Amino acid sequence: MKKNNFKVLGIIPARGGSKSIPHKNLIELDGRPLLQYTAESALAAKLLSKVILSTDDQVIADLGKKLELEVPFLRPKQLAGDNTPTLPVIRHTLDFLEKRGESYAAVCLLQPTSPLRQPKQIDDCIKLLIANRSVDSVVSILPVPLEYNPHWIYFRRKNGSIYLSNGKSEPLTRRQLLPPAFIRDGSIYLTRRDVIMKKNSLYGKKVLGYRLKPEQSVNIDTFQDLYQAEKMIKCAVLL
Repeated sequence: MKKNNFKVLGIIPARGGSKSIPHKNLIELDGRPLLQYTAESALAAKLLSKVILSTDDQVIADLGKKLELEVPFLRPKQLAGDNTPTLPVIRHTLDFLEKRGESYAAVCLLQPTSPLRQPKQIDDCIKLLIANRSVDSVVSILPVPLEYNPHWIYFRRKNGSIYLSNGKSEPLTRRQLLPPAFIRDGSIYLTRRDVIMKKNSLYGKKVLGYRLKPEQSVNIDTFQDLYQAEKMIKCAVLL
């Protein structure tokens, strides 16, 4: 375990089932299993005190051990379904470790489907949380393209009429007037322990965004995403 006064637990959730890409966490990306990218980034991060792999699948568990991740349990099947939320998976891991006498100030959720995140980005998020004591969580974000800004997005009613997503009666007329908008990119979720365990939330009330560049992020959900990630890696975009 790495020494650090503000102890942060890294959790990599990797269940065996996947609908979009069968055995997604094991599929090869540029010659390496998808799980390996997140494992290597997490273990290289200087401010993570421990990294746990939470999986229900023995094959994934065996790979995790080869990658030097800690795999102290196999996740219960009831926490590995297609519709299982992430929060109970995190709480299960914390419960398990706390019963062994381990305690952590925060948890960093690192999903294998975001293989391009870098160790420095993990450490930067932890530094943000440490420096801002009133903040409950830090999440990685990406800028929203202007054409998808909430000030220009409409919802459609059943009768066919449309209305702006921001509740305004008219859209802003010029792109220069649009305020910056962001989306979660899924690479990093960093949350204080008490927000998770006492408030049953992954975010809390005060959230900081850690901005990434579009060329630094891809989320693997389809084979097209996998192809895009491979192109980004081969072009050495992150170097």
